[in-house]
Amino acid sequence: MKVAIVGASGAVGQEFLRILAERNFPMDKLVLFGSERSAGRKYTFKGKDHEVKLLQHNDDFKDIDIAFVSAGGSTSKDFAETITKHGTVMIDNSSAFRMDEDVPLVVPEVNAADALNRPRGIIANPNCTTIMMVVVLEPINKLSPIRKVHVSSYQSASGAGAVAMAELQQQYKEIVETGEVKTIKKFPHQLAYNVIPQIDSMTETDYTKEEMKMFNETRKIMHSDVRTSATCVRVSSLRSHSESVWFETEQPLSVARIRQALEAAPGVKLVDDPQNYVYPMPLESAGHDDVYVGRVRKDLADDNGNTLWLTGDQIRKGAALNAVQIAEYLIKVGDIK
Repeated sequence: MKVAIVGASGAVGQEFLRILAERNFPMDKLVLFGSERSAGRKYTFKGKDHEVKLLQHNDDFKDIDIAFVSAGGSTSKDFAETITKHGTVMIDNSSAFRMDEDVPLVVPEVNAADALNRPRGIIANPNCTTIMMVVVLEPINKLSPIRKVHVSSYQSASGAGAVAMAELQQQYKEIVETGEVKTIKKFPHQLAYNVIPQIDSMTETDYTKEEMKMFNETRKIMHSDVRTSATCVRVSSLRSHSESVWFETEQPLSVARIRQALEAAPGVKLVDDPQNYVYPMPLESAGHDDVYVGRVRKDLADDNGNTLWLTGDQIRKGAALNAVQIAEYLIKVGDIK
């Protein structure tokens, strides 16, 4: 098994290295690729140094079985044919191919088998907020189909990359040292001590692209006509996203049945004792694989509705971990040997 990471120097690329080591992913060779800026850097994986190679249009992927790609949408589009032309399975973390009909969009806890039908050799990793939400909604959807979802997200700086995380930390440093923020580059406004009710660019409907991803991707992953209305907000959490989710099912569901389903669901950790101040928080979910969920309760405005709160590590389950789990599934079923 030969594996490549494209975009090895980024926040998600570095998380790939940690997760592949932690899970003892079966491989005989690891190759790292990056841009001209990162080519030549060295990273240690399982005690051995690996130098980042320059990503080029050549035959470097000829013997690669799986390529985890996290280098941005434009790079993914530019290099997809180069990466896949010799049979490499490209698991892409960008939004470049997510809604293409001939590219499966996969969350293993929900629709793992979709990964087996990939005519272009590409599997798309969904948007981070969508991944976390559908992992939690899937066991509920099995009890009674979900018709509508309203969600407000509280998304960490990590969703905009390592540079954004550094900017948030720098802003707090500047506030402590000088009382004012001087560094505002990655975000349109100061994030420290603030929330920004916009993630990605606005569409003509005044929904952002991030919010439309949640609408479109949820339907594709869950093979459903569920409608999702989202408001996505950037908050000053460092690396875990949170979401407040209202959902309407075809039949009314009790809180007890929902909690029972969530307790048994893969990739979910139920943390739900609100009377004793026990509920999921981003500080707790950071660095962990599961999506934490709590505050499960009836929706007072909808007889068929319930609501819950969830949080998960954006860099892990929201990005690198989900991609690695896709690869693990392909190996498990013998699709890649």
